[in-house]
Amino acid sequence: MNNCQSQKFIFLICTFLNFLFPLGVSHNSQAESFHHTKSKNLINKNKIFKLKGDFLYSDLFRIVDFNENFSQNDQFLISNNQIENKTIRFNELFIESEVQEERNNTLIANGNVIVRFKGNILKADNLSYDRKLKLAKVEGNIHLLINNQIFKAEKIEYDFINQKGIFQNVEGLINAEKIISDLDFTVEKNNNPSEVIDKIYKDQVLHNPDKIVNWIFFAEKLIVDKNKWSSPQAFFTNDLIDTPQIQLQLNGLEVSSYEDKLRFKSKINYLILEDKKTIPFWFGDRTIIKNSEDRVALQNRWKIGYDNLNKDGLFIGRKLNSIKINDDLFLNIEPQFLFQRTLQGNTKSFVQKNKELNSKRVKRDISFSDFFALNSNIDGSIKNWDFILNKEINSFDFEKFDNALRVRTELSKKINISDSIFVNKFFGAYRDPIWNGSIGETEIYGAYGWQLEQENSWYSGQVKNNQTIKFGLGNYKAEELTTDNLITSYKGIISYQLKQKFPLQEKNLPSKYVDKSYKYIPSPIKKGAFINTKIKANHSFYDNGNSQQFVGFGLGPEIILGDFKRDFFDYTRISVLPFYKFKSGNSLFKFDQISEKFTLDLSFDQHLIGSWVIETKGTINLDNDSNEYGNFIDSKITINWKKRAYSFGLFYQPNNEAGGIIFSLNGFE
Repeated sequence: MNNCQSQKFIFLICTFLNFLFPLGVSHNSQAESFHHTKSKNLINKNKIFKLKGDFLYSDLFRIVDFNENFSQNDQFLISNNQIENKTIRFNELFIESEVQEERNNTLIANGNVIVRFKGNILKADNLSYDRKLKLAKVEGNIHLLINNQIFKAEKIEYDFINQKGIFQNVEGLINAEKIISDLDFTVEKNNNPSEVIDKIYKDQVLHNPDKIVNWIFFAEKLIVDKNKWSSPQAFFTNDLIDTPQIQLQLNGLEVSSYEDKLRFKSKINYLILEDKKTIPFWFGDRTIIKNSEDRVALQNRWKIGYDNLNKDGLFIGRKLNSIKINDDLFLNIEPQFLFQRTLQGNTKSFVQKNKELNSKRVKRDISFSDFFALNSNIDGSIKNWDFILNKEINSFDFEKFDNALRVRTELSKKINISDSIFVNKFFGAYRDPIWNGSIGETEIYGAYGWQLEQENSWYSGQVKNNQTIKFGLGNYKAEELTTDNLITSYKGIISYQLKQKFPLQEKNLPSKYVDKSYKYIPSPIKKGAFINTKIKANHSFYDNGNSQQFVGFGLGPEIILGDFKRDFFDYTRISVLPFYKFKSGNSLFKFDQISEKFTLDLSFDQHLIGSWVIETKGTINLDNDSNEYGNFIDSKITINWKKRAYSFGLFYQPNNEAGGIIFSLNGFE
């Protein structure tokens, strides 16, 4: 998922439980005692008592032990008879209600019960605690606010002796981005009871294009057994508007905690579209580290793709469960069956036997080992550096292995330079494919080096700006520019790019928010006429003083019509951007040679009917000196089914004969 961070849902469920009834519990009966007050202001019937040891947070959520620092001032009032409008205080835990009483060794609070702990708030109709059985019950209109996290439930029961409990009809609004800080109970919050809202779903929402932050979940039953949480069936949705367009149904969900990690698994699960269509998908066994970024995006484990150049056409893949290498590194594996290669009985994806890797691909017979391929990656962190190693094997025939293997690895970290954030990156590659316009596809047969890059976006008034700065130095082995020979040279690069979008005539949006009336899109359409500009400067240098540089300028119109709210032809987007480069020098390599001085970028998107929209883009070569003059040197065609909460589509790229299926979820605030 962009889009995507669904694993942290379960972290909140665990927190929900620990806020009310923490897991690590002391059962020393001597820790409980009644003491007669010495205060002259209290009548003799009133008693003051300390309930120690029953509120202890587990290591996973930071320890808060109420046996510590308990003073005579940390008291609450209790009577054998009912006392109205009183406050019970367990050290830093406050319980307010209209009526409080002790009955048969059971503490009872009824009517507008409010429980506070460090700014976190629980509201309910009734709360009771059996001191002998150590059994707690909370019932009726339960609302829980943990800073940015909101929960509702009908009933909660928890047995402190056996550390078991049941939550009934649990519903929550989760902010995954702030979950870690919200779970820090050592920090005082500023919430008050009026902030605990009854409504989980929203009437209108604001689209977050970068990621999914907020999720709504529901479970009829959540079962707690020591450090394991389970639910026969739980539902999650990224659509915060009532009657959500998509839900994730997780069956047989089990979550267990150990140290600062969460491990969860589930059985076969389903995507439910519009409460009608169901599509199976799998989570498998996953591990979430408390202080790390998500390692797994939400996606269907099955994959259908098309790659004619490397896999001879259609293929089917399935992602397996992640394998833990250590606490911060995970191995992900996707075996693939090359469906079209198997049916046609031959392959055109490899060079002739015993020929150079960059020789012309030829038609070859296949064996059983050519039926299969494998994509894999190692993903995680090494001493605060992000690490990824991608490997692709397009045949298991050992005679083709050198020609079937591709590898790309990166070690990166964000750094601050003059109050600006850059990505500092070290890389390595073997047979990295590069598409270079009219030259076509070529490969980097070996490379290692360093890059420093910054991408930044901002608005200057109504002008949108996107800026990219890049520095790099590496050693490359690739095809020579004028021959098919493989050569080796270092390459340095300094690059700057600025894209801007100027409104000529733009219709003001009545609101940035969307509601139920927006069935097809996650945010309102910004209609009007615009001018897009592009400035790019690049300097590359190589061995023996060779260099290549250019400065390019582009300017062109963009027109956007329609609201994409009606059912027929209610959205059109047309964009044209000519781009001219003033170039000097040449590269030593084919893969980065500036091959076209003049190009034309075209985009055309058209809403057809209902949720269907066709999106196209391509680049035409307008360089008179090029053999590919007038031809598309890059293009992509996509047919999309678009909804407010999600989109589904099929795409095809004619230039490299590749295509596939795309699915994405939208984020909202």
